[in-house]
Amino acid sequence: MNRPETNEFAPYYNTYVSTVEGNNVMPVLESQTAELRSIFSGMPEEKGTFAYAEGKWTLKEALSHLIDGERIFAYRILRISRGDKTPIEGFEQDGYIATSNANDRPFANLLDEFDLQRRSNLILVKNISDEGSRRMGTASDNPISVRALVYIMAGHVTHHLRVIKERYLS
Repeated sequence: MNRPETNEFAPYYNTYVSTVEGNNVMPVLESQTAELRSIFSGMPEEKGTFAYAEGKWTLKEALSHLIDGERIFAYRILRISRGDKTPIEGFEQDGYIATSNANDRPFANLLDEFDLQRRSNLILVKNISDEGSRRMGTASDNPISVRALVYIMAGHVTHHLRVIKERYLS
């Protein structure tokens, strides 16, 4: 799936799109679950409730946020790739985390959920035609293409992996 043009997404999302190198997002999507597992497998459960600053998410909440993002991006990808022109509302990420119960879950459970969601998303993305990848819709009050959403999905995880490595694990 080719990289989206800058007019296919709101400038805010360049934070995520720009983290994906090259013109093929699939290797990035396919490698991220293993990277998450390498970081969190074997990590003591008590470290999962660590937040690097007051008001910041814990490690387990950050993982839960990645799962939520996978689901939200997949929903948007599905609707827009199928030609649904109905505007898609945004979501309040902090509200989602507040009710996620992430800190009560083992790392293995969170990682398994991400893995299942990502595998499902890979099947969805691999079966979108080139024409479908260029379809435009509206999400969070902004025009966006399917391929931009796919790059955002990959870049979102890359962004949070960097934050986790720099602020939680350093």
